[in-house]
This record gives sequence, structure tokens and C-alpha cells, in this order.
Amino acid sequence: MKKFEEKTISSEKVFTGKVISLQVDDVELPDGKTSKREIIKHPGAVAIIAVTSDNKIIMVEQYRKALERSLVEIPAGKLEKGEQPILSAERELEEETGYVCEKMEHIISFYTSPGFADELVHIYVAHNLKKKENAAPLDEDEFVEAIELTVEEAQTYIDEGKIQDAKTAYAVQYLQLKKVMTS
Repeated sequence: MKKFEEKTISSEKVFTGKVISLQVDDVELPDGKTSKREIIKHPGAVAIIAVTSDNKIIMVEQYRKALERSLVEIPAGKLEKGEQPILSAERELEEETGYVCEKMEHIISFYTSPGFADELVHIYVAHNLKKKENAAPLDEDEFVEAIELTVEEAQTYIDEGKIQDAKTAYAVQYLQLKKVMTS
């Protein structure tokens, strides 16, 4: 076994839904003892840092049922089966904001909660934004409102708890640290 590796003894799929599945694994620990691991499987997601030519970050406000409240976030969405992340990022940007871009640049991918989930989020920066007429529609069960914030306003939203998700906090810090304002 690799250092710290937990060998799967058995795995039971407990739930399969539209977005996630849950399995419970019996594992052998590095010291030979056994334990259980509850694991959420997720297809992965993308998120887009999109900044207008007048240096406003395009965000969306949407209700998050798990939190029973609305959050302000950067545009994002899950990968469709077999979809390349960059194509998903382009699709989500258009659906959620009505914008398209000339170039989509990958900057990082990270696991959201590796202690119990395998969700990998790919973060992109959209360059040279253009508002598209007749943009692709939102998914039928999706309700979002696009808003534009300066970096300073976004930081205030973080301070006030209106922005509380990791991908959006990362995006704001990325822009603060890199001082990258794209058009």
C-alpha cells in the first residue's frame, strides 16, 4: 500500500440522483484496522471569472436550497456527461450571464470537499467579453440574476456574508492579487 492509502474492502451504492451519488465504503486503514467512508461522487464543475471592459466582475445571485438562502457567486455549473470543462465553461457563461468570450483561460482546478466528495471544480478566466443577443437559455429549473460588481464591492459582499462560497472568494482574491482586469 502507498503511504496513508486506504484499501477498499467493499463498496455499497446508497443513493443515485440527478447530480450526485452516495456510496459507503468499508476500508482497511494503513494500520490494518477497518473503518467506513461515506463518499459523494460528483461529475465535476466549472466556474468562470468574467470581468467586463469597465472592470466589473459578472456574478449571479441565486437561491441555494441547501443553505435556505440566496448567495452571490461567479457563474458556474456542473459538467455534463462527457463534456470537456472548457466547453462547459463557455456554455455556463452564456446561459447564466448572456455573455460570450473570445478566449477562455484555465487557471486552476481544485477539490471542493476532499474529505467526503470527489467534486473537482475547474476555474477559468473569460477574456474579451461580448454581450450576446439571443443567448442560450437557463436550465428549466435554474433561476439566476446577473449582477456586476467592482472588486471592492465584491470584497464588501464577502465581508457582509453575501458571498460565502469558496470558488467566488477565490475569484475575488485572484483578481486582488493578480490585479488582472480583463475585457
